[in-house]
Amino acid sequence: MAERSFAREVQKLKLGEGETFTGEGILAITKALLEAGVGYVGGYQGAPISHLMDVLADAEEILAELGVRYEANASEAAATAMLAASVHYPIRGAVTFKGPVGVNVASDALANLASSGVTGGALVIVGEDYGEGSSIMQERSHAFAMKSQVWLLDPRPNLPSIVKAVEQGFELSEASNTPVMLMVRIRSCHVTGSFTARNNRRPPFTVKDALATPRSDYNRVVLPPMSYVQERDKIDNRWPAAQRFIRDHKLNEVFGPRTAEIGIACQGGMYNGVIRALQRLGLADIHGVTQVPLYCMNVAYPLVPDEFLEFCDGKSAVLVVEEGQPDFLEQALSAVLYKAGSRVALHGKDVLPMAGEYTGQVMLNGIEAFLKKTAPHLLPANVRAPNREEKPAVPDLSKTVPIRPPGFCTGCPERPIFAALKMTEMEYGKHQIAGDIGCHLFACLPPFEIGGSTMGYGLGPASNAAFDGGGDKRSIAIIGDGGFWHNGLSSSIGNAVYNKSDSVIVVVDNFYSAATGGQDLLSSRADNASKSTGHPIARAVKGVGVEWVREIDRTYDVPKMRRILNEALTTRHKGPKVIVASSECMLNKQRRERPLLNKAIKEGRRVEKPRFGVDEDICTGDHACIRLSGCPSLSLKKLDDPLRDDPVASIDQSCVGCGNCGEVADAAVLCPSFYRADVVHNPGRIERFFAGLSARAIAWLQQRRAARRIAFERA
Repeated sequence: MAERSFAREVQKLKLGEGETFTGEGILAITKALLEAGVGYVGGYQGAPISHLMDVLADAEEILAELGVRYEANASEAAATAMLAASVHYPIRGAVTFKGPVGVNVASDALANLASSGVTGGALVIVGEDYGEGSSIMQERSHAFAMKSQVWLLDPRPNLPSIVKAVEQGFELSEASNTPVMLMVRIRSCHVTGSFTARNNRRPPFTVKDALATPRSDYNRVVLPPMSYVQERDKIDNRWPAAQRFIRDHKLNEVFGPRTAEIGIACQGGMYNGVIRALQRLGLADIHGVTQVPLYCMNVAYPLVPDEFLEFCDGKSAVLVVEEGQPDFLEQALSAVLYKAGSRVALHGKDVLPMAGEYTGQVMLNGIEAFLKKTAPHLLPANVRAPNREEKPAVPDLSKTVPIRPPGFCTGCPERPIFAALKMTEMEYGKHQIAGDIGCHLFACLPPFEIGGSTMGYGLGPASNAAFDGGGDKRSIAIIGDGGFWHNGLSSSIGNAVYNKSDSVIVVVDNFYSAATGGQDLLSSRADNASKSTGHPIARAVKGVGVEWVREIDRTYDVPKMRRILNEALTTRHKGPKVIVASSECMLNKQRRERPLLNKAIKEGRRVEKPRFGVDEDICTGDHACIRLSGCPSLSLKKLDDPLRDDPVASIDQSCVGCGNCGEVADAAVLCPSFYRADVVHNPGRIERFFAGLSARAIAWLQQRRAARRIAFERA
């Protein structure tokens, strides 16, 4: 069950010639694929393009009507391998996945695809995830484009440009027999706009046609001596063909006056930020008409040297606006100018930061600094005045305002797993614990502080391999169900079995690929009309040779979870010990159940909802429950009682009634202050009668106690 349904929005994919399409970037990309006559699509979800996979899934019926094959791939490597269909056949194919992490996983397949070359257009849509809003390491996909000789499109972040780039990407791929990466930044994925639609096209040559007339050519196989020939073909034929296509079809754009003393060369994705900065400096208007010439590189790789030199002709200085590091474009353009003997001064990372996201203020400061260096007379008088009043420095609040890292959701079924593990460590001492990609990685943060490394999706147990040679304590690794099916079954579990590892592996099974948006996977419990689900993880690990397997189907049972962990750490069994801890992701559970409950309440049916609370009179203010839970709904409350200085624990209205805080308190023998109250909506007549009777009795007892209380008055 994905976190968002596009069942209604995908109907826009049926719009025809001349109609206006309005929507998000990811929906526009899907529409552009259909207009371009794509024959098959696939990919692996992951922000910022998780929703693109959700759109494709919801549009599966529309795709099928056009003869388009849709595949939800097991990993980014599997998705890229799917593009092999375009190697021998004139079929357009597209796959999508998250930025550099997806490209890292797909690199082997991507390198082979680039070496063999393609006949049909092959498009890799990469959701570039760079900057402070990213959930990954700060890297760029640009390096892989250069390494494997894959062309990289970076279109201006508006719907018409993105849609145009999809069609141009296929055409560029076919013209140069090379796969093309289309990079869309996190904001352009979700930018809203409109464009004039065209009719959807059935692929002229489908995968069914290919199956009916199979082809093969050993010259396309990446083996010596063909691989040497393929390398020469990249440089001698494909690269020049790509440069000719880029220049002839004007994939890169030039804005502003033809002649000027300075100019700006920017990645296509940086165009909006550059124009906005020029607007704030009074050098461009709201429609993008600029007084400073702009060379907008919608193709970030390969560069077209002649085109760039023409732009630089007659200018004394050019600024390269390139987000992130290394400064690939600046270095390459510097080499172009040097080899041409040009005297144009190239600026870039000297006025703009080497690393970090180019926000509006960063862009403004950088372009202003460039203009002050090279053409101060272009700046408005109030900007270039030497006695201009400087803006006050932004105060450093890092020591005042605490950081707000991501954390487990309210009611998350993974939290009790780590509460139990923390209690186990209190008993047996600290262990070597490795994490994996996924929600469970939040356990490395307070209050649990469990685990301190992650090496890749599905590689958590594999990253502990160096510690599995036997010792006084067994190493522990955590892996999620998403990572397990992505790469973990072979690279981590199979690796542990083969090497007779004496480690403990906890597989956190929350029924979905939760961290990427709640998509179904092989072990999901829900029925899926187009995918095969219901395949138990425990059966899979037993199938590759794990003999010691324990399952728990309710992770909120902290005492049981603790007993299983203790058994795994102390058993005499040699070999990997796998614990499959299963409970449904609370977010997905709420998405499914809350609408049904709200509907039932509106219809007047009786609905019972559990809520938990803390008895203020019993709570000692020890706060051990918070240290072993960390639930966002569990906070502190200051009492009015002058004899009690410490705040007590308190549960706010966001509680979803999972019961974890009470389970933790019971398992740790902390205190009996937690209570459960069942909130009844639309109660029956008998329930209302007894509720009223109970309320009157309680009120009488409260009044009686208040009357006996000693009151002190100030003189």
